[in-house]
Amino acid sequence: MFSVRPAVPDDIPAILQFILDLATYEKTPESAKATPELASPDIVNQPTAHVLMAALENGTPVGFALYFYNFSTWIGKPGIYLEDLYVSPDHRNLGVGKALFTKLGEIAEEKNCGRIDWSVLKWNAPSIAFYENTLGATRMEEWVGMRLEGDESIHRLRTLGP
Repeated sequence: MFSVRPAVPDDIPAILQFILDLATYEKTPESAKATPELASPDIVNQPTAHVLMAALENGTPVGFALYFYNFSTWIGKPGIYLEDLYVSPDHRNLGVGKALFTKLGEIAEEKNCGRIDWSVLKWNAPSIAFYENTLGATRMEEWVGMRLEGDESIHRLRTLGP
């Protein structure tokens, strides 16, 4: 069996390993640049990020979900954006992902959130099937993800002018 609980600072090494495992699964391990020094101030129970840990009865972490709050102008309510969800390969198809989403749903109801959003890579068929068939999630095909990444890109915004 396993349980889901909010992460604590001692979970940071496991969280960072799950992030690296997820980046490797998504075929971009070089993208996982978080270090304990970078992540520690922001990753556990801070206004910027919240983490749920799934762990076996003996305390061994088997998965995590990292999320943050946003706001929908269209529905006039806060929402949750699920940045990452990962379950270790040996513990997939055992209900861990469903338990993480269940806890996320409880939090969304408690905080009066109107929706939960996340992204999934187009080629990740097992996850898409789980999201659609088990959770009843809807694809947002009409949206295109956009990103500015890195200090240079973000700094460039300040130099755009009027």
